Amino acid sequence: MRFYSLMSSLILLVLLLCISDSESMKTLKNLAVKTGESLTIPCFYDGKYKSNLKYWCKGYHWSTCQIVAYTNTSGKTSVTDYPSQNMFTVELNSLQDSGYYWCAVEIGGIWTPDDRDYLYLTVSADPAVSVINSRVSGQEGGSISAQCLYSAEYKNKQKKWCRFKDWSCFTVGRTDTSQNSAVLVIDYGNGSISVEMRGLQKSDAGWYWFSAGSVGVTVHLSVATIGGDEMRSNDEGSQLDDTTLALTIITGLFLLLTLVGLVIWKVKHKQILTAKGGSSGYSAKPDVVYADVVFSRWTQRNPNKLPQAGHDDRVIYSSVKTSQ
Repeated sequence: MRFYSLMSSLILLVLLLCISDSESMKTLKNLAVKTGESLTIPCFYDGKYKSNLKYWCKGYHWSTCQIVAYTNTSGKTSVTDYPSQNMFTVELNSLQDSGYYWCAVEIGGIWTPDDRDYLYLTVSADPAVSVINSRVSGQEGGSISAQCLYSAEYKNKQKKWCRFKDWSCFTVGRTDTSQNSAVLVIDYGNGSISVEMRGLQKSDAGWYWFSAGSVGVTVHLSVATIGGDEMRSNDEGSQLDDTTLALTIITGLFLLLTLVGLVIWKVKHKQILTAKGGSSGYSAKPDVVYADVVFSRWTQRNPNKLPQAGHDDRVIYSSVKTSQ
């Protein structure tokens, strides 16, 4: 009896440890998106899992869910890790099916199951909530405006604009933040909400979500800093922009060098042809000087007889010469 009591206590302890570990992974619990469109979902994990493998899993039960994509994979579903932010994002494209999904970090131990958190994604032709632009950007000290929509059935539900970084939320009205920026949420009552953020700071950059009731949709905010003559973006997307710019510059230089090479080749080729023509010793179309042969009267009267020797003064000879 004592043995069974001890075993029950151990099993309970293991379950409690598993539950407490799984709480370190965080994401939204209920998201909505329009059929055929794309959605990016941020998943936040404990700092001790920076180097662990992350993945995205689909299925109602954790024990039977099917892994869809691992870290740094691309395709219809891509998972990108940002260790400096203790976060990875899951980008879903051309969505068609609703269902349960899991953000997960691979732990690899028998007694320590993978860290994870679930969410439910609703895909429909008329989603409960949506945004005009899922990515907005502004400059430090400036402002941004995000337009959010909700369906008629959520008209009387509470509307919120929330930040993933500290899980703080702003409701309808004006809210001054500790960073001297202000958030203004206006509900027009016709299925449209305007979220305005003024006095932007670099620390405001990151992931947000808009929700009506318990259903939400994600939005990413980029805040750019002006330094000298250039503007630096304060989000993970700037790395991709820099790479694209570098590739564009390299391609342009390659095309320019190719064009210069062709021009130089044509000039050299023309010079070679000119040099060959000048050294041949003759012209392609030499000038010819024509002269008439004039016969004397004696020769005209006697066309069948040649003049005798000693009568050379009766014939005028002329030669045909080419000009030099």
